[in-house]
Amino acid sequence: MLINKKYYRTIWNDSKKYPSVYAIDQNLLPFKFKTFRIKSSDEIFSAIKNMNVRGAPLIGVAAAYGIYFACVEAKLKYKRVKERWNYIQKKYKYLLSARPTSVNPKWAMDKTLDAVKNICDFDELIFKALETAKMIADEDAENCRIIGETGLEILKKISLKKKGKPVSILTHCNAGWLACIDYGTAASPVYAAASLGIPLHVWVEETRPRNQGAKLTAFELGQMNIPHTIITDNAGGYVMQKGLVDIVLTGADRITARGDVCNKIGTYKTALSAYDNKIPFYVCAPVSSIDFSIRNGLNEIEIEERSNEEIIYAGEGKKRTRLTSPGSPVRNFAFDITPARLINGIITEKGITKPDKNKISKLFHI
Repeated sequence: MLINKKYYRTIWNDSKKYPSVYAIDQNLLPFKFKTFRIKSSDEIFSAIKNMNVRGAPLIGVAAAYGIYFACVEAKLKYKRVKERWNYIQKKYKYLLSARPTSVNPKWAMDKTLDAVKNICDFDELIFKALETAKMIADEDAENCRIIGETGLEILKKISLKKKGKPVSILTHCNAGWLACIDYGTAASPVYAAASLGIPLHVWVEETRPRNQGAKLTAFELGQMNIPHTIITDNAGGYVMQKGLVDIVLTGADRITARGDVCNKIGTYKTALSAYDNKIPFYVCAPVSSIDFSIRNGLNEIEIEERSNEEIIYAGEGKKRTRLTSPGSPVRNFAFDITPARLINGIITEKGITKPDKNKISKLFHI
């Protein structure tokens, strides 16, 4: 996607001399655009934990690069192969703890480790770890492009029914290219439709407490010149009631075997509003976001709780302002679970499936 008419990916490796990757610092957007260099597995952990990089597919790729750094560090720290592998496994668990709700980091790190497990020469192993992380990044970009082409067919049908009037889409959080490597998940069909000249309008729920919708989704849509309007999270149900929404598209951090979807806090109430108003609700995600080890999302997915300061305060440093009553306790749940019954379909790089265990399992055999 484009920032100020220049093409970027969210994370990339372009150093032949030093073990490092570069990423866009998403905590500064939309007010400042800056890239930063990451040089170690500890710095990968911090970037994920502090949400300098965020979004399930992106933190998966970042974690894969974290394993690459761990391999480099293991060689420098230890001579014995067993000690090196103990170090890598320790870093694997450490990186997994940065943001435990998303399944993508585990999937990407497992894929990287599987690629290097039988390599004896450590220089070759390090090279293979880097190549695998880069391959995962490339595959994510291509999968997101295909998700866009697949979801585009739904938007085309809505556009035909509306006879030239804009297709009105509502989305929650940021599931655009900033959450991935390129294209995005829920935003990818929007960008594909816009590229064909299909008239669009996007309702952007602000997505408290960090405002990923108001900051990041709106930033992306503005860069792409797509008409959009930011609304409070609580206004989503109202615009649906008024008939101003044709379809809801969201991303996912983890999808269970039976189709429950874990996504940014507030997705559940958006799904309820869509269901009550008979508006189609689709989840866009790569197959790597599906976790067949979990069936019941509400009972089995670990929901991250972030610092209560994200809710208590607005602003940074001297400009920080308290928003809540002093002394009142606060809990900051980062995700919620949308039951499969509220979801019309899951749009993946392998097609659209109903949120049903048997249908979802077929995706792995296509």
